[in-house]
Amino acid sequence: MNDSDKIDIKDLAKDQLLEWLKERKIAGYRASQILKWVYLRQQDTFDGMSDLGKDLRRLLSDHFTIRRLDRLHIENSRDGSRKYLFRLKDGNRIESVLIPEKDHYTLCISSQVGCAQGCRFCLTARCGFSRNLTVGEIVAQIRDIQPDLDESRPMTNLVLMGMGEPLANYRNVVNAIDIITGTDDGLRFSNRRVTLSTAGLVPKMAGLGRDTRVNLAVSLNATDNAVRDRLMPINRKYPIEVLLAACRDFPLPPRRRITFEYILLKGINDTLQDADRLAGLLRPIRAKINLIPFNEFKESPYFRPDEDTILQFQKILLEQNYTCVIRQSKGQDISAACGQLSGTWEGAE
Repeated sequence: MNDSDKIDIKDLAKDQLLEWLKERKIAGYRASQILKWVYLRQQDTFDGMSDLGKDLRRLLSDHFTIRRLDRLHIENSRDGSRKYLFRLKDGNRIESVLIPEKDHYTLCISSQVGCAQGCRFCLTARCGFSRNLTVGEIVAQIRDIQPDLDESRPMTNLVLMGMGEPLANYRNVVNAIDIITGTDDGLRFSNRRVTLSTAGLVPKMAGLGRDTRVNLAVSLNATDNAVRDRLMPINRKYPIEVLLAACRDFPLPPRRRITFEYILLKGINDTLQDADRLAGLLRPIRAKINLIPFNEFKESPYFRPDEDTILQFQKILLEQNYTCVIRQSKGQDISAACGQLSGTWEGAE
């Protein structure tokens, strides 16, 4: 069997690998050994798994591969951010962004090739939607970038805020999160440091709270349905009142809050009245707010508000006792900021 026809072992959840081993009368503890080699030791061949017998290594090699993403390009920002353009097995492309913080890195990863949500302020939406990423393709973005880093500034935080709507690829994303947060034979990220952002796919939100313990971020971006309908077509199906009801019911772990992301667009949603309405809308919810001044891109009809408008908007929310941060998006000079990912590069073949 050619490698291209084999299953990427990263696409298997641990229980699926256990079942595969059980069918062949192989002891279950071998699953942990195999996965530790893949995720913790960064092994790319089964032949290199020295604590497995030769027959098992040969059997694994006959059925599986350990696939790396094809790096087409890495672009470096003035602020230290790095944007990775990856080519997938079928030729599709995705982007991931490595963001430097004071003493660690945050990695922003994609969950789909393109996006079907059609948010008007997002460049990814203009690419259309091609397909969901597999579990292995989601996890590979982390696994493949980890060797680029050293211990002085580790990658500790992950955000599913790249290309795609994570909840529209629900099962693969949840299975990937299991691997990402697996403490024994996964990638060992704390669930408190993993955040999933949704445009508001309401039917999947409750399940996320039951199936995982990761943080939830909701892309709100408007305080009335007329404006949100215009900015985010998903609002026509799940309007603000329905979305916020789902947020009130979301099973939050103790001492956690939902992050509401609010992209400030000049003359669209940035008035003092909008700030007051936002404060009222979120009152019944354990909430914190990230204000994101719009990251402009070519051919967009929207613009970033001036600094005074941004600060006045924040002031109203702070005065009403919300935790409210103005998020200065990094990587703007390489189109790596929020809403700017497109999966394209002029030098790519």
